[in-house]
Amino acid sequence: MKPLKVLVLMHKHLVPPQDTSGVDTEKAEWKTEFDVVTTLRAIGHEAEPLGVEQDLGIIRSTIDTWKPHIVFNLLEAFHNVSLFEPNVVSYLELLRIPYTGCNPRGLLIAKDKGLSKKLMAYHRIPVPEFAIFHRGLKIRLPKRLAFPLIVKSLTEEASLGISQASVVEDEQKLRERVGFIHESVGTDALVEQFIEGRELYVGVMGNQRLRVFPVWEMQFSKMPDNVHRIATERVKWSNKYQEKYGIQTAELKDASDSVVERIQHLAKRVYRSLDLSGYARIDLRMDTEEKLYVLEANPNPQIAEGEDFAESAKQAGVPYKQLLQQIITLGLQWRPERNGG
Repeated sequence: MKPLKVLVLMHKHLVPPQDTSGVDTEKAEWKTEFDVVTTLRAIGHEAEPLGVEQDLGIIRSTIDTWKPHIVFNLLEAFHNVSLFEPNVVSYLELLRIPYTGCNPRGLLIAKDKGLSKKLMAYHRIPVPEFAIFHRGLKIRLPKRLAFPLIVKSLTEEASLGISQASVVEDEQKLRERVGFIHESVGTDALVEQFIEGRELYVGVMGNQRLRVFPVWEMQFSKMPDNVHRIATERVKWSNKYQEKYGIQTAELKDASDSVVERIQHLAKRVYRSLDLSGYARIDLRMDTEEKLYVLEANPNPQIAEGEDFAESAKQAGVPYKQLLQQIITLGLQWRPERNGG
């Protein structure tokens, strides 16, 4: 492909410094943004980072003056509100500028975990039994829900608000944890059947034709037996906690080919059922009897080099430079007026 002008949208506080000498870029909070910009430039593209916080005007003015061929979208929220993420992509569509990653409808559906679970259940995709507890309303536990349960934010991502205390065994603990989500996280609460088992991730990429990457697993090699093996906030983001309990992600190795095929086929069904495009990560649990449950879909997942999505792509024979190029190609091929109907 000929060199392109790529405008890389990112959060304002995550714009990498121009001079990174003396900085460990592997540990920087802007590692993803740095990896994407430097790799696009290494491929031969002209990549321009643009920090965005609460002003859509800066996006339009930069597009008008710089005239990029495509926008590489790394935004996960707008004005610090994660639910506004689809609106930015809708704005890009109105500007008639190609962009990478998921379309606004797929983002909207996937980010509302209650709505996405209802859609998946309609398509006979196995999901844990669940209920939604809205702020300001009484907590009434449906009879179909049996303990243990896990309590999460309905709309926040990156395991925000999830800890070992999120798994509850009785109604009193349920009320306490739902109250924590309502008050401390500030969102409605999603309560679902807790699936004891293994945490699995599957990368999927494509618009109409899909490619599924090897199944990845979160491993807990040093975790005590009395601790739930779940992706808590500390598990995902604390390096010390990861080292202490031997937490890492790697390819699922001790499963039969038929199990892996079932997981990958299920991931594709989820991707299509939620109208996703570009690239996404599907999160699942597998119990001791190898029964699968889909937890959620994550469009536009973490794309830094060395992270789960990029590593699973690499395992499938797609190195990082090629991965970013394919993401751009998919963005250029997406036509909202044709593909978005």
